[in-house]
Amino acid sequence: MAKAVQDKVSLQPKTAMILGSGLGILSEAVENATVIPYQDIPNWPVSTVEGHAGNLMIGTLEEKDILVMNGRLHYYEGYTMEQVTLPIRVLQRLGIENLIVTNAAGGVNQTFTPGNPMLITDHLNLLGMAGPNPLRGPNLETFGPRFPDMSRAYDRELGEIARQAAADLEITLYEGVYVCLAGPSFETPAELRFLSSIGVDAVGMSTVPEVIVANHGGQRVLGISGITNKSSLYGEKMTTHEEVIATGEILAPKMVKLLKSVVARL
Repeated sequence: MAKAVQDKVSLQPKTAMILGSGLGILSEAVENATVIPYQDIPNWPVSTVEGHAGNLMIGTLEEKDILVMNGRLHYYEGYTMEQVTLPIRVLQRLGIENLIVTNAAGGVNQTFTPGNPMLITDHLNLLGMAGPNPLRGPNLETFGPRFPDMSRAYDRELGEIARQAAADLEITLYEGVYVCLAGPSFETPAELRFLSSIGVDAVGMSTVPEVIVANHGGQRVLGISGITNKSSLYGEKMTTHEEVIATGEILAPKMVKLLKSVVARL
């Protein structure tokens, strides 16, 4: 799979970015891009969710070579954890050292205003703590150790770069803990109150499996959630995917500026 990508491009980027729901507009900032549809890469699972274009892009951003996954895979689509995280293994074979993961997330923290980004400082893997961890099964020694440390799953230096970029751009950047649930159903008010009580700031259905595999393979990770809605802890209002996509359009210009500035500083 990595060779199929290498055969189509001459660039060898060290940084990759995964775009979440409604954030595909970020791909338009990539210059001189070679676009490879996922279906043109042997064995690469195809995205089936609205807002996920399903293209691999290799080009330049802020004069830095970059690889962009415009659309990701989710466990709720029916894929196994191995399939969901297979692209991360391909990125590791391609020599990617820095992985920037973005997602659309609900703001469990009631002080968060939708339409702003959140720096992921840590995560709760409720999907995999007692279930389908993507590292389950025989360990791939060529990638990493049997028991990888996750105490610094999100690189502190990259996090500081994001803070500085946001400050310089005068962009509100929240910070907090992201939780990954299986989905695809949105959370009940009781579930949201539980998540709030255990210290969760934002909730989503992706990212964490990718981050685990990235850490296993020795990659540095920067995680940024786009807060697309304020979670309804007491059932005040309904949450829809359309709302997530619509708020993503408000978020996208901020995310473009922030991520371009981060890449420029790497």
